[in-house]
Amino acid sequence: MSSQDVPQGAVLAVVHEPVALSPGGPLVLELRGPLGPADAETVAARLAQRHRAFGVALDSHRPGHHTLRLTPPPAGGFAALPADLLADLLAPPPPGGEVLPVTGHQQTLLRAALTPAGTSTSTGDSSDGSTSSDGGGSSVGGGVEQLYWDWSGPLDVARFAAAWQSVVDRECVLRACFDWVAAPRLVLHARAGADIAVCSPAAVTWPQLLRRDRARGFALHRPGLLRLTLLEAEPGGGAAPPRVLLTYHPALLDERGVHLLLREFYRAYAGGGVLPGGERRPDLRDHARWLAGQDTTAARQFWARAVPPPRAATRPGRPGGATGQSGPGLLHTRLRAPETFRLRSWAALRGAAESSALHLVWALLLYRAAGVAGPLPVSFGVQLSGRDIALPGAAGIPGLLDSPLPMTVTVDPAAPLADLLHQVRDTLLDLAAYPWASTETIRAWAPRPPAAPGPAPGPAAGAGAVCGAGGTLVRFDGPLVLPKVLRSELAAQGVHADTPRSAAGATGGPLTLAARHDSAGGLVLGLFHDRAQLADEDAAALHSQCVRLLRALPDYRQAQASVGALLELLARAAIPRMARPVPPAPQHALTVLRPGHPHADVICLVTAPGVPAGSYDLFVRGHRGPEKIVAVHGDGAPGVLPAALDQAPGPGRRLVLCGCGPGGRAAYELAQRTPHAPGTALAVVMTGIGDAAASASALARGVRSVLAPPP
Repeated sequence: MSSQDVPQGAVLAVVHEPVALSPGGPLVLELRGPLGPADAETVAARLAQRHRAFGVALDSHRPGHHTLRLTPPPAGGFAALPADLLADLLAPPPPGGEVLPVTGHQQTLLRAALTPAGTSTSTGDSSDGSTSSDGGGSSVGGGVEQLYWDWSGPLDVARFAAAWQSVVDRECVLRACFDWVAAPRLVLHARAGADIAVCSPAAVTWPQLLRRDRARGFALHRPGLLRLTLLEAEPGGGAAPPRVLLTYHPALLDERGVHLLLREFYRAYAGGGVLPGGERRPDLRDHARWLAGQDTTAARQFWARAVPPPRAATRPGRPGGATGQSGPGLLHTRLRAPETFRLRSWAALRGAAESSALHLVWALLLYRAAGVAGPLPVSFGVQLSGRDIALPGAAGIPGLLDSPLPMTVTVDPAAPLADLLHQVRDTLLDLAAYPWASTETIRAWAPRPPAAPGPAPGPAAGAGAVCGAGGTLVRFDGPLVLPKVLRSELAAQGVHADTPRSAAGATGGPLTLAARHDSAGGLVLGLFHDRAQLADEDAAALHSQCVRLLRALPDYRQAQASVGALLELLARAAIPRMARPVPPAPQHALTVLRPGHPHADVICLVTAPGVPAGSYDLFVRGHRGPEKIVAVHGDGAPGVLPAALDQAPGPGRRLVLCGCGPGGRAAYELAQRTPHAPGTALAVVMTGIGDAAASASALARGVRSVLAPPP
């Protein structure tokens, strides 16, 4: 079986039976399909190349069955398999592909996409339909972003598709997907096809198309994570022109990256559907190398001082009950061009940009919702582009380079407005020195204060204030303007490139305030909110209050105009309410999924965030043996190991710890911590990542090889 014979979407199963090893003894792993001898040799060679500390030996028995022996380095004792070696083994890169580490903000977004709300305690699958049925970490709802625009001028659909395929061939980010089987990684494929669909307005309305496309989500383990849907013009010369919907996953691309790709698409379309030149460089690979080479000493010192204090206010609403609503919400308000000019001038006369005026107003709304008197620190996330770095050509790299960083300022009602404006301006300048920092790194660098007496702080305090976790995000977007020469080429063909607009999508948290300039010079404010945390009525009130303060700011021209004087404008306005954060439901140490025969072996499914949705359910339904099947959570809880062992007492009984994707790694780690009970045989079955059916099939293949008697 050669590489090209491997079925698309097939998943590898790896079986390991821990035994007491002498120091330096090899770890024996059985590889169970879909690898032929040549493919298995390729995997072994790659492991030997990337993990030189381990000795690698391979025996091929037949297609779909190979034995791999990994000899750990001579360190005088047993060495467990490191996460990156497990990743290379369970999810080898595709032919001609490469892998990059997922770090920082991208890792945070990937983790959020793999941990949908309403996770079942038995199998790790979504119980509320928030993950699509094909599994594989598909992300839906808030896990996608949508942009759309009307196509003005003649449209050649074949040329449209060819132009996008040309961009895919040039930009590695459009051939990328994720692997999280043991360590989060970005997998760059050598080839991928552009995902383009054409719909008729007679078959679907625009609101229906938005909802269906959002519910479709993405299978994160497959390239690519951007697609286009073209809604054709109404027949008979109707008023509605063709409309383009572009959907992408926010863990892969930021909005500026999407605009960079749009610029390349228009270049290709103007050129007849072909983009000249080869692959873009620099690209994500160059950025990853640059990032790995950064000296973090100064950043660590800065964040040791700048981390938000536990008492910082982070929510623009007072605690309230459940909203009774769900899904993403979006509100838009536009400041007219003269109003925008007045705001910009007011800020410029005080040595700041209008973005600082927006940050000032948002800080006031957080302070007001806290309901305190006197000075109070407030904290919220601000979005930095991440492209103003010392990497030549970084400004043109499409990908996820931006990152939200926590801005913390102290609001004092008695202080002058100009002082607060300068405070937010200077804080932003400090943050801009480290645009590559992220929630993960800041949380690791931040000093841990001693625990204070009394009850534990609430979700909005302490760690929650870091990077606005559970808080809010403010971003000032600037869409990339097409070069004048390119606009002229398109205009000569009768095509006008309209500015894309946002539809409700991922908010990056409960609330995101996004500002941008429109073509007429006005400032457009979009409020993206999670309706389960902020109801539509409260979101509208908050949005209205924000706009009201922005419009009023230029009237406070006196040097001593105070913060409190501006806040008086909202004295009679009700403070919005936000739903209280709901703590996660406690997880049982062990759940019996199928009782089985009382004297049979035990199959233990280990759950973890990112296990392909539906895979365990399919495995349980398809298993025909007498074995008892249980599920445990691979979180290292004290009761997990004894509970799993207690299910398989008696001489000759076998306990099979197994899992798909990250569940497999968790099963392996549990096995390393499990004492060898007398008379109980232990085996571990690990699989890569695929859709639900492929993952369940691989798991069943590995389990059968353990339970079946040897030939």
